[in-house]
Amino acid sequence: MIESYIPFLLKSFGYFGIFLVSLISASTIFLPLPLYLIIVAASAIGMNPFLVALSSAIGMAVGELTSYFIGLGGNKLLEKRHKKGMKNFERFFKKYGFVAIVITAFIPFPFDIVGISAGLGRYEIKKFLLAVFVGRFFKAILLALLGYEMREVPSWMY
Repeated sequence: MIESYIPFLLKSFGYFGIFLVSLISASTIFLPLPLYLIIVAASAIGMNPFLVALSSAIGMAVGELTSYFIGLGGNKLLEKRHKKGMKNFERFFKKYGFVAIVITAFIPFPFDIVGISAGLGRYEIKKFLLAVFVGRFFKAILLALLGYEMREVPSWMY
């Protein structure tokens, strides 16, 4: 249903709309939005694929702070009872955090688990944001370029 309104909404709200949809989509699992469809459609209707990917990646990175802060709050609660387990999380993120976050932000994976784990492991927030941005940007640029190439598909095919 909402898919039929996507071209109108994209033309009306532009890159800021893509940012907002990405932010909301990454902030919650309770409000499923067709984010990847929107990224493809935005480039397919003529929006700049690089700016589409950039807007989306920034929105998704900021939106993932929700799960990060849930994990950070959980760390405070679990630290007293499970001190050894929390230290293991911290060691893991100190050693592999950036690469692990970039990879899981890129692949189809329920990323909220990673965000919560990064918060539990007290991973540095600036590094978390950068890693999420990098992974999500590469995913978004691939989708945006797909949409850009779809402009050449004859209209009778879809």
